[in-house]
Amino acid sequence: MTLFAPRRRCALVLLAALLAACTTPKAPVTPPPQATVAPPIKVRIGLALGGGAAKGFAHIGVIKMLEVSGFTPDVVAGTSAGSVVGSLYASGLGPYELQTNSFALDEAQIRDVSLLSGGLVKGQKLQDYVNQLVKNRPLDKLNKPFAAVATELETGKRTVFVRGNTGQAVRASSSIPGVFEPVVINGKHYVDGGVVSPVPVDAARELGADIVVAVDISAKANGKAPGGMVNIVTQSIAIMGQTLGQQEMTRADVIIRPNVGKIGPTDFDQKNVAIMEGERAALAAMPEIRKAVEAKRLELLKKQQAAKP
Repeated sequence: MTLFAPRRRCALVLLAALLAACTTPKAPVTPPPQATVAPPIKVRIGLALGGGAAKGFAHIGVIKMLEVSGFTPDVVAGTSAGSVVGSLYASGLGPYELQTNSFALDEAQIRDVSLLSGGLVKGQKLQDYVNQLVKNRPLDKLNKPFAAVATELETGKRTVFVRGNTGQAVRASSSIPGVFEPVVINGKHYVDGGVVSPVPVDAARELGADIVVAVDISAKANGKAPGGMVNIVTQSIAIMGQTLGQQEMTRADVIIRPNVGKIGPTDFDQKNVAIMEGERAALAAMPEIRKAVEAKRLELLKKQQAAKP
């Protein structure tokens, strides 16, 4: 027994050491620092929707193709018919909902003639129609930043509505002189924004757009006298705003011109044709839009890198 005792003690000591080694906590391993990934550069797309009465249904087709192609507008500005479509879109109605509403729209729903003003359209029905669809939200409570452009009758100045009653601002923007009664807001009289800003590129830029896609549906003088009072008035407004409009559109990044020249201002039965023409024109412009977005993204990235210490 005494011969094996030292060996047994050595074995026990060795076993205890091994057990102690197994139970000794290991030092925590510090993971390597993770590389900081910069957030992707966001290019804010602005949509400037021009006036053109019933031609304005083309705006729905344009919006539809922009969204399908991944270029959903971030801010929207509208003049006249563009303010109608733009306000509804900015309120959260998608392009397919806009299309459904347009098919259900009857001209009588937005036309209210006032005999006291010599047969001019009051515009109250249009105001109520818009407010109903935007759920009576004011301009600054819509889902997207939106601006409605009108003309102040007393001074001829461009007025950009971004706050207040949405339907009333759209009504002011759409009040064709000689067809609609001027709209009184805070003691000032307002008429169609097409007189001073047929396609509101600058208003879209003022809302914070990095690039602006402009949609021009205005009537162009074609050497022929238009028939009917509304046609005469709308073409006269287009001619009056032509010079200013051309200057403003040079500040757009992309201009889309749907082929709606044969659609008259009161041709509500041509709404499906107008929508389809909007789709065609927008699809044709996609390479140019993609190029403009990528160019702006690169420009913003360079600015971001230059700003780093």
